Amino acid sequence: MSNDVRNLEPSSLWNHFADLNAVPRPSKKEERVIQFMVDFGKRLNLETLVDEVGNVIMRKPATPGMEDRQTVVMQSHLDMVHQKNNDTVFDFDTQGIEMFVDGDWVKAKGTTLGADNGLGVAAIMAVLSSTDIPHPPLEALFTIDEETGMTGAMGLKGGLLNASIMLNLDTEDDHELTIGCAGGIDVTATGSYREMEVPENYVGYTLTVKGLSGGHSGMDIHKGLGNANKLLNRILHHACAQIELHIAEIDGGGLRNAIPREAKALLALAPEHIQKLEQAVADISCHIISELNLTDPFAKILVEPATRPAKAMEASFQKQWMRAIYACHNGIYRMSPGVENLVQTSNNLSRMLAKDGSFSIQCLTRSSVDSEKLDLARSIQSALECTGAEVTFSGDYPGWAPKTDAAITGVMAKLYREIFDSEPYVNVCHAGLECGILGANYPDMEMISFGPNIRGAHSPDEKVQISSVQKFWNFLLETLRQTPAA
Repeated sequence: MSNDVRNLEPSSLWNHFADLNAVPRPSKKEERVIQFMVDFGKRLNLETLVDEVGNVIMRKPATPGMEDRQTVVMQSHLDMVHQKNNDTVFDFDTQGIEMFVDGDWVKAKGTTLGADNGLGVAAIMAVLSSTDIPHPPLEALFTIDEETGMTGAMGLKGGLLNASIMLNLDTEDDHELTIGCAGGIDVTATGSYREMEVPENYVGYTLTVKGLSGGHSGMDIHKGLGNANKLLNRILHHACAQIELHIAEIDGGGLRNAIPREAKALLALAPEHIQKLEQAVADISCHIISELNLTDPFAKILVEPATRPAKAMEASFQKQWMRAIYACHNGIYRMSPGVENLVQTSNNLSRMLAKDGSFSIQCLTRSSVDSEKLDLARSIQSALECTGAEVTFSGDYPGWAPKTDAAITGVMAKLYREIFDSEPYVNVCHAGLECGILGANYPDMEMISFGPNIRGAHSPDEKVQISSVQKFWNFLLETLRQTPAA
């Protein structure tokens, strides 16, 4: 299947992407891909170094006649989000991504594709390995751990880069030129709870929410997609109002930056309440499925027999849990009053786990306004503390404040109009890009982000458009040709 991808154009880019996707590269486990990139740089006899946190930097001299241009650094991140469908058998730590071509799209078999940000990495590799592409003096920056903390960008020290322009190749719409982004902060609640013995005559049931679209918790948060964690809690709250129901385990969501697609609860109840449970779930499911008709047409809510659990949440904590999850904000918190159609602040209730008397709840709060980001995080903290949890903040990173008068923005907007005979969308996005962090140590560097059309990032539905990759590639090459003089 991956051979079909290797036959696509531009050949060099797609072959580098296929090579990269053969290397397991989860966030915080980038050792193999770091070595892969070092070996790549050394094969090309490029100056190659790894900084103290694991970022890989390469340098390539200008092609003849372009030595007087400004130095450009092309930047992408090495790690990828690892998500798969429940029925997909796949080991991200040992297997390469299984890709296939579907019309004008490249997809993966039941897993994330890694186009975020592997297409950017592959494009940089294609430029570095080329012998016939005109370009100014180049630096390549491959950062680590973008998806789960941006620790690579945070650890990059000033003085390592010489470039005055940064091209961040991590945007997912080919008509966009991104010049700013939101910051983020991780909110984590952890704690313990008392359990009760489940009566021996009780039965076990599982309640499952699955088949949701999922997606990027920043770029897709405005789409009204279902959050499996919130929906599961809504159903449980409704059912518990009808019958005596005991929650033994909860397992929902996954990574902070992915909208939860699936969530499950293990329940215990008296046999005489089975029919009432099924009816309660059916009643609330009708409303939920109707609400999600346009955004999550394949949503499923299942209630099925299971092995009776020996223990369950004590009743008072169970009530606290459901109220706290209900109160925890999810989705858009505020739209920008100054930038049309921009989500300013949001939260993703990404993960919840309760089992054997211990629990954890994870959120990712984003905002273009740092003070509002912290205000929402504190609101969420207040809700989750109702469970008796200890709530901590971590991974705080700043937004990227746009420089609307940056010369590179004008150059690329003009080029876009000339090449594609249309107007680019110069925007600020709600995703977390590394530019804001990198800019702290390189405040004079002009930065802009662009890339090909990628859909469903951070979910097993992730795909990248083949024709858009060609468009992106042509735009990148023309941008390098037209780099301003130093």
